[in-house]
Amino acid sequence: MLCERCNKRPANVHYTEITNNKKQEIRLCEECAREAGITGIGIMPQFVLQNLLGGLFEETPAPVEPSYAQCKRCGLTEQDFAQRGLLGCGDCYAAFRPAVGQILQRIHGKAEHTGKLPRRTGKMAGVKHELKRLRQELDAAVRQEAFEKAAELRDRIRELEKDLKGGK
Repeated sequence: MLCERCNKRPANVHYTEITNNKKQEIRLCEECAREAGITGIGIMPQFVLQNLLGGLFEETPAPVEPSYAQCKRCGLTEQDFAQRGLLGCGDCYAAFRPAVGQILQRIHGKAEHTGKLPRRTGKMAGVKHELKRLRQELDAAVRQEAFEKAAELRDRIRELEKDLKGGK
Protein backbone atom coordinates (compact mmCIF):
# COMPACT_ATOMS: atom_id res chain seq x y z
CA MET A 1 0.00 0.00 0.00
CA LEU A 2 1.30 3.47 -0.89
CA CYS A 3 1.54 6.52 1.32
CA GLU A 4 -1.77 8.43 1.29
CA ARG A 5 0.09 11.75 1.28
CA CYS A 6 2.80 11.43 -1.37
CA ASN A 7 1.55 8.32 -3.21
CA LYS A 8 5.20 7.41 -3.93
CA ARG A 9 6.70 5.43 -1.04
CA PRO A 10 5.27 2.41 0.80
CA ALA A 11 3.06 3.28 3.78
CA ASN A 12 4.67 1.80 6.87
CA VAL A 13 3.17 4.16 9.49
CA HIS A 14 -0.46 3.56 10.43
CA TYR A 15 -1.82 6.55 12.34
CA THR A 16 -5.26 6.49 13.97
CA GLU A 17 -6.80 9.62 15.46
CA ILE A 18 -10.13 9.67 17.31
CA THR A 19 -11.68 13.10 17.78
CA ASN A 20 -15.21 13.59 19.10
CA ASN A 21 -15.92 9.88 18.57
CA LYS A 22 -14.90 10.13 14.89
CA LYS A 23 -12.15 7.74 13.87
CA GLN A 24 -9.72 8.78 11.14
CA GLU A 25 -7.03 6.41 9.89
CA ILE A 26 -4.04 7.56 7.85
CA ARG A 27 -1.33 5.43 6.27
CA LEU A 28 1.92 7.29 5.63
CA CYS A 29 5.52 6.64 4.76
CA GLU A 30 8.09 7.50 7.45
CA GLU A 31 9.16 10.71 5.70
CA CYS A 32 5.60 12.07 5.36
CA ALA A 33 4.84 11.07 8.96
CA ARG A 34 7.90 13.03 10.13
CA GLU A 35 6.82 16.06 8.05
CA ALA A 36 3.29 15.83 9.48
CA GLY A 37 4.73 15.91 13.00
CA ILE A 38 3.66 12.40 13.93
CA THR A 39 6.26 11.41 16.53
CA GLY A 40 6.80 8.44 18.76
CA ILE A 41 6.98 5.96 15.92
CA GLY A 42 7.80 2.60 17.44
CA ILE A 43 6.48 0.29 20.10
CA MET A 44 5.63 2.95 22.71
CA PRO A 45 4.57 6.26 21.16
CA GLN A 46 5.31 9.29 23.29
CA PHE A 47 2.35 10.75 25.12
CA VAL A 48 2.56 14.13 26.77
CA LEU A 49 -0.42 15.19 28.90
CA GLN A 50 0.33 18.87 28.36
CA ASN A 51 0.00 18.40 24.59
CA LEU A 52 -3.36 16.71 25.10
CA LEU A 53 -4.67 19.50 27.32
CA GLY A 54 -3.31 22.17 25.00
CA GLY A 55 -4.93 20.40 22.05
CA LEU A 56 -8.34 20.64 23.70
CA PHE A 57 -8.34 24.37 22.96
CA GLU A 58 -8.04 23.75 19.24
CA GLU A 59 -11.36 21.89 19.17
CA THR A 60 -13.31 24.58 21.01
CA PRO A 61 -15.35 26.94 18.90
CA ALA A 62 -13.63 30.30 18.54
CA PRO A 63 -15.16 33.02 20.74
CA VAL A 64 -16.83 35.99 19.09
CA GLU A 65 -14.24 38.33 20.58
CA PRO A 66 -10.69 37.10 21.17
CA SER A 67 -9.76 36.71 24.81
CA TYR A 68 -6.73 38.56 26.11
CA ALA A 69 -6.90 37.14 29.63
CA GLN A 70 -3.66 37.15 31.56
CA CYS A 71 -2.83 35.99 35.06
CA LYS A 72 -1.90 38.98 37.21
CA ARG A 73 0.36 36.92 39.46
CA CYS A 74 2.54 34.95 37.01
CA GLY A 75 1.85 36.77 33.72
CA LEU A 76 0.72 33.67 31.82
CA THR A 77 -1.54 34.54 28.88
CA GLU A 78 -4.49 32.47 27.72
CA GLN A 79 -2.66 31.82 24.45
CA ASP A 80 0.36 30.44 26.39
CA PHE A 81 -2.01 28.26 28.42
CA ALA A 82 -3.60 26.94 25.22
CA GLN A 83 -0.20 26.09 23.71
CA ARG A 84 1.39 24.57 26.81
CA GLY A 85 -1.65 22.97 28.42
CA LEU A 86 -0.26 24.00 31.81
CA LEU A 87 -1.28 26.72 34.23
CA GLY A 88 1.46 28.86 35.76
CA CYS A 89 0.16 29.27 39.32
CA GLY A 90 -2.88 28.88 41.54
CA ASP A 91 -4.29 32.26 40.49
CA CYS A 92 -4.45 31.07 36.86
CA TYR A 93 -7.55 29.02 37.71
CA ALA A 94 -9.45 32.24 38.42
CA ALA A 95 -7.89 34.15 35.51
CA PHE A 96 -8.76 31.45 32.98
CA ARG A 97 -11.98 30.16 34.61
CA PRO A 98 -14.05 30.07 31.37
CA ALA A 99 -11.35 28.21 29.44
CA VAL A 100 -10.71 25.72 32.25
CA GLY A 101 -14.46 25.19 32.56
CA GLN A 102 -14.76 24.41 28.85
CA ILE A 103 -11.94 21.89 29.07
CA LEU A 104 -13.46 20.16 32.10
CA GLN A 105 -16.86 20.13 30.39
CA ARG A 106 -15.34 18.47 27.32
CA ILE A 107 -13.32 15.90 29.28
CA HIS A 108 -15.79 14.96 32.02
CA GLY A 109 -19.16 16.10 30.68
CA LYS A 110 -19.49 18.48 33.65
CA ALA A 111 -17.42 21.34 34.96
CA GLU A 112 -18.55 20.73 38.53
CA HIS A 113 -17.37 18.00 40.89
CA THR A 114 -20.18 15.63 41.80
CA GLY A 115 -18.22 12.79 43.37
CA LYS A 116 -17.97 11.60 46.93
CA LEU A 117 -17.66 14.01 49.82
CA PRO A 118 -14.80 13.65 52.30
CA ARG A 119 -15.89 12.33 55.71
CA ARG A 120 -14.33 15.28 57.51
CA THR A 121 -16.81 17.71 55.91
CA GLY A 122 -19.52 16.16 58.04
CA LYS A 123 -23.14 15.45 57.39
CA MET A 124 -24.07 19.07 56.63
CA ALA A 125 -22.18 19.14 53.33
CA GLY A 126 -23.99 15.99 52.26
CA VAL A 127 -27.35 17.50 53.22
CA LYS A 128 -26.61 20.67 51.24
CA HIS A 129 -25.62 18.58 48.23
CA GLU A 130 -28.80 16.54 48.53
CA LEU A 131 -30.89 19.73 48.77
CA LYS A 132 -29.35 21.05 45.58
CA ARG A 133 -30.06 17.79 43.76
CA LEU A 134 -33.66 17.68 45.02
CA ARG A 135 -34.30 21.28 43.95
CA GLN A 136 -33.08 20.46 40.46
CA GLU A 137 -35.39 17.42 40.37
CA LEU A 138 -38.25 19.60 41.62
CA ASP A 139 -37.69 22.12 38.82
CA ALA A 140 -37.66 19.31 36.26
CA ALA A 141 -40.85 17.79 37.70
CA VAL A 142 -42.66 21.13 37.56
CA ARG A 143 -41.55 21.67 33.94
CA GLN A 144 -42.89 18.21 33.08
CA GLU A 145 -46.09 18.95 35.01
CA ALA A 146 -45.52 15.91 37.25
CA PHE A 147 -47.15 17.64 40.21
CA GLU A 148 -47.46 14.58 42.50
CA LYS A 149 -43.75 13.93 42.24
CA ALA A 150 -43.10 17.67 42.68
CA ALA A 151 -45.13 17.65 45.91
CA GLU A 152 -43.13 14.69 47.25
CA LEU A 153 -39.87 16.44 46.39
CA ARG A 154 -41.08 19.69 47.99
CA ASP A 155 -41.91 17.81 51.22
CA ARG A 156 -38.51 16.09 51.23
CA ILE A 157 -36.78 19.45 50.70
CA ARG A 158 -38.69 20.93 53.64
CA GLU A 159 -37.63 18.02 55.88
CA LEU A 160 -33.97 18.46 54.93
CA GLU A 161 -34.13 22.25 55.43
CA LYS A 162 -35.66 21.67 58.87
CA ASP A 163 -32.85 19.22 59.74
CA LEU A 164 -30.28 21.71 58.46
CA LYS A 165 -31.67 24.54 60.61
CA GLY A 166 -31.87 22.28 63.65
CA GLY A 167 -28.23 21.23 63.20
CA LYS A 168 -29.05 17.53 63.12
